[in-house]
Amino acid sequence: MFRKLSIVAFAAALAAAPLPVLAQSKKDSVVMGMTLEPPGLDPTTAAAAAIAEVTLYNIYETLTKINEDGSVSPLLAEGWQASPDLKTYTFKLRKGVKFQNGEPFDAAAVKFSFERNAVPTSTNKDKSLFQAFEKVDAPDADTVVISVKYSEPNLPFLLGQASGSIVEPKSAPTNGTQPVGTGPYQLGAWVKGSSITLNKWADYRNAAAIKLSKVTIRFISDPAAQIAALLSGDIDAFPRFTTRGVAQFKSDPRFTVLVGGSKAKTIVAINEKKKPLDDVRVRRAILAAIDRKAIIDGAVDGFGTPIGSFYTPGSLGYVDTTGINPYDPEKAKKLLAEAGVTTPLELSLRLPPPPYARQGGEILAAQLAKVGIIAKIENVEWAQWLSQVFAPNGPHNYDMTIVSHVEPFDLVKLTEPDFYLGYNSEAFNALYKQIVTTPDEAGRAKLLGDAQRMMATDAVAGFLFQPQWPTVINKKLKGVWKEVPQFENDFSAWSWE
Repeated sequence: MFRKLSIVAFAAALAAAPLPVLAQSKKDSVVMGMTLEPPGLDPTTAAAAAIAEVTLYNIYETLTKINEDGSVSPLLAEGWQASPDLKTYTFKLRKGVKFQNGEPFDAAAVKFSFERNAVPTSTNKDKSLFQAFEKVDAPDADTVVISVKYSEPNLPFLLGQASGSIVEPKSAPTNGTQPVGTGPYQLGAWVKGSSITLNKWADYRNAAAIKLSKVTIRFISDPAAQIAALLSGDIDAFPRFTTRGVAQFKSDPRFTVLVGGSKAKTIVAINEKKKPLDDVRVRRAILAAIDRKAIIDGAVDGFGTPIGSFYTPGSLGYVDTTGINPYDPEKAKKLLAEAGVTTPLELSLRLPPPPYARQGGEILAAQLAKVGIIAKIENVEWAQWLSQVFAPNGPHNYDMTIVSHVEPFDLVKLTEPDFYLGYNSEAFNALYKQIVTTPDEAGRAKLLGDAQRMMATDAVAGFLFQPQWPTVINKKLKGVWKEVPQFENDFSAWSWE
């Protein structure tokens, strides 16, 4: 005969009963936050660093791989050899690799990718590098020989950047929305304005080593919303996190805070094609009006090191040039008067979305106002900034802007006639040519010092700081990088404890 149990008694009996041991499966998905949404998913045709954050080493792969410490290891290439003059590199390719559409990866695909990056109509952000290749030979399916017009000791590193991604020729026209690579993840879904989902590719050559089966990337631009998403557990990781929220996560045992160095350069870009900004005295006046420390403290909460040129501490031949254009408002006023500028001088200040730019812009405008320069702030979206301010051959419609250049080894940009700064110096171009044709490291380091002093003296831009990038993660998530040699998120290394 069965006895009726009250709900309370039933619950008590259930609690007292021994429970079966259930196998708990390890978590195999992650949700990551990003400040900016990429404008597309082909890193070989657009400059936005957000594209690499999603795709590099995940969807697309490169011949070489840049590691957390900045070293370079083989990826699609098994290895390489350089000629003594560092002008010829021979890459032996990994065999048996295929693209996600089933096509084989071979030397022809590498040749196609690099030659496509170099054509006059190319919008690859490193087009000048690929145009410096005299030729790309594919003597057989597993060998690529690159002949460079000058000595390039950094070529293995440069080819590990997103701009060197190897694409499958037939898929190239549609990679912006339907990316096809050789990497461990495929595009699952892209909900514009909200998120991108990447799914593990079952046919990846080393699929067994990939621990995460799904990665969801959510786009959250507002710093307060970024903080809330982490605290609520909606987000497991946020690389390049807002500096404003770091302190509270350091004291929260649920999270790990990683603060890494970078080779990035945050600058006040000045359009030297516009008057009176073509006058070096006016540019020097702008630099003299800038209190770098106040901007570092106010815009990025102290997460930055002052710089005086388009070059960062820790790089070969670095010299401290911050003393060439020190903070000196009275000198700024004198320089403007010398240049015949009637104050107040009105200039536009077009700011992209990142907090360092928007917050830094408010501080910059206040500093410039003290010397008679009225910076009229205009906040623009990222796509608008890229097309109207930055794009090669674009309108370069701005007077000043604030942006972080995150790529290392990019001095060559200043020699490009269509670079958005408009700095066209025959003296600098000749010096850069000397740098790249000097194979010995000591000689090159000395010339790099000369280049930094020239950039500072010419006031090429308002050089602000080398940023440090904080990353906040769930403490059980492993494999996330602390250092930031370039913008990337290598999901193949991520796993749960």
